[in-house]
Amino acid sequence: MADRRHPSSCAARTREQARTEGWSGDRTAAAIARCCAVSLLRGHRLARGWTLQQAVDAYRDMTRNMPGAARVDQDQLRIWETSPGRRPRAQTIDLLCRLYGTSAGGLGLSGDYTPTTAPATVHPGRPAQDSPAHSPAAVAHGDALDQVLDRTRHRVDRTLARATVSPGQLDLLDERLLDLRRQYLVTAPVPMLGHLLPELDEIRTLAAERQPATAQMRLSEMTAVLATLTADALMKLGRLRHSRAWYATARTAADDSTDTDLRARVRAQAAMLPYYYGPLTSAVTLAREARILARHRTTPTAAFAAAAEARALARHGDTTRAREAIHRARDTFDRAAPGDPDDAFAFPERRLLLYLSGALTYLGDTREADRVRSRALTLYGDHPGIDPALLHLEQAICLARDRHPAEACRLATSAYLELPAAQRTDLIGARAHDVLTAIPQRLRSAPAARALGDALALPTTET
Repeated sequence: MADRRHPSSCAARTREQARTEGWSGDRTAAAIARCCAVSLLRGHRLARGWTLQQAVDAYRDMTRNMPGAARVDQDQLRIWETSPGRRPRAQTIDLLCRLYGTSAGGLGLSGDYTPTTAPATVHPGRPAQDSPAHSPAAVAHGDALDQVLDRTRHRVDRTLARATVSPGQLDLLDERLLDLRRQYLVTAPVPMLGHLLPELDEIRTLAAERQPATAQMRLSEMTAVLATLTADALMKLGRLRHSRAWYATARTAADDSTDTDLRARVRAQAAMLPYYYGPLTSAVTLAREARILARHRTTPTAAFAAAAEARALARHGDTTRAREAIHRARDTFDRAAPGDPDDAFAFPERRLLLYLSGALTYLGDTREADRVRSRALTLYGDHPGIDPALLHLEQAICLARDRHPAEACRLATSAYLELPAAQRTDLIGARAHDVLTAIPQRLRSAPAARALGDALALPTTET
């Protein structure tokens, strides 16, 4: 069909006339098609004031939960609008009829979703306001039951497709979330909370609106990740009550999704709080739940769950099962695909070794623990943060258990004081206190032990 390329104001004038005189969507589209010498398919798009991209976005939103729906882009829609010999297949024609609320005659194609009342002009992002399809007025006008059923179903489908957040917005949120996950590894807990909480509030606002199921699940997954990082930062700061509550929120959000790996990951991460602060039985339970959720999978999360269970069992004194979990963690990690080492929600080798270091320390396997720690510290390199300090403190615990109290205290003091003040958190302080606890009471008044106690008495990070 020839395209005289009328200016957009031509279609706009017709839309305004249609709005003033109460024309139906089909009549508006037909008037634009005649005036601008375009196809009826393009006429319906212009009757709504949609660009090609806006029409494609509306189609994708509508078909997001429809298995087998054809993928449509701007070029494909333009071809259908301008080439009479190029027609979409029957199922796609039916979806286009549904998108524009019209029929075979309305588009010159097939399918029928014609509204009974003349809809108001539809603007991008704003639904038309129609009277209920099942209203007494519809029945009074003699509408057949099957017509009422079709119209009602059409309105329900359109409601399910409406959302306040687009797929593009969700993709941008995912990009921002990935940046935060990377930033988390090099940022102290207090300033990190300043980045996490505004993102959580924005996602909460979006999740409170009516969203399609897939969008709602993606928002729940984002909430689970951000809540986990928030809980972890609070744990490092020693804000135990708040950390425990945020971990619970993370588990609720993860369980609201269909991502089993995420559900396992959140539980494995949550096991850290009772591992460091007690009760150890809770750490074992959470790690076991994570391991059960991740069973039969060869993923980094499955390795993480096994490693978390190993060190919790070792600290709890369950030697046999701890060694079994260590073997399971190593075997699973060796067969899993490596993740991004700069992602706080990944589980790279250095983190595996951090967990195995803790397990081996409490199993009393000093030589293997030293070997694992040496490899882990090599992988961390100059990486700033709390994890390398935790490795040095576990080495100090091993020294204390091997009856080298002075050396243990000097190493713990050095590891504690070399951290930037913003990262000298309550978690690091608690692990340094564990070094003192491993030293016999009668030796805690020695100079090296007193120096460690003095270091721990320095002001810590405040929230």
